[in-house]
Amino acid sequence: MSGDLQGKVFLVTGATEGIGKAAAREFAKRGAELVLIARNKEKGKRVVAELREATGNDDISLIVADMSSIADIKRAAAEFRGSHTRLDVLVNNAGALFKEYQLSEDGLEMTFALNHMGYFGLTFSLLDLLKSTKGSRVVSTSSLGHKIGKFELGRIAKREPGQAGWPAYGESKYANILFTRELARRLEGSGATANCFHPGFVNSGFGLNNGGFLKLAFSVVSPIFARTPEKGADTLIWLATSPEAASHTGEYFFKRKIEKVVEPKQNGERAGDLWELSERLYG
Repeated sequence: MSGDLQGKVFLVTGATEGIGKAAAREFAKRGAELVLIARNKEKGKRVVAELREATGNDDISLIVADMSSIADIKRAAAEFRGSHTRLDVLVNNAGALFKEYQLSEDGLEMTFALNHMGYFGLTFSLLDLLKSTKGSRVVSTSSLGHKIGKFELGRIAKREPGQAGWPAYGESKYANILFTRELARRLEGSGATANCFHPGFVNSGFGLNNGGFLKLAFSVVSPIFARTPEKGADTLIWLATSPEAASHTGEYFFKRKIEKVVEPKQNGERAGDLWELSERLYG
């Protein structure tokens, strides 16, 4: 372990594969205390063991939770709070593309439930810890896919049957950008920062939760054309740990540079409205 992150606490969702796992390995290697949130208990325990062996850092633990479930998000936050009084870095990374329309246990469209409410709920529940931890950071995985979709706030939480797939994914990734902007505003004066990023097209298992042609396409194309998880995680790690990134907040990055966001055509204060909607849904 290099040790430059010793004494810091990192909480990472979506850390059992892909860029989340690559980033978690780097954080652990540099001495951070690491808490992973995973939906699958056995897979999560296996990854914790792998990371401990690969990095020599035994200060890695697991919280089992489904980040599409509001009850699970609240329970995970409570479990973390039960053993921690600080949170230096929160990495919101768990997400997926759902080709078929489905609802979460809370009656929310699944893409929105996992890709946005998972980010919002965990951050919202731990906001006071982030504000009280000097120099804390929130890093959220967004995507170039934010360009897809119309982002209609009145329908984004539930949509209509049959209306999922790429449009829902794109709108959820734009929601990540709006969430980051509003979070940065609400963190003003605390010293905490919030940023999001596009990892690029990464060979990470993305899309393989679907069946049929989509699964086949990703399984064939990803190994040939996609970036490695380590390359995809580079900006995440930079935003979470570098002194240079500490001066930025509320921004969207790609390859360590601030990237222009392609905004939907509607006018209005979408970031604040989305936050208020999310707070009502989260209860």
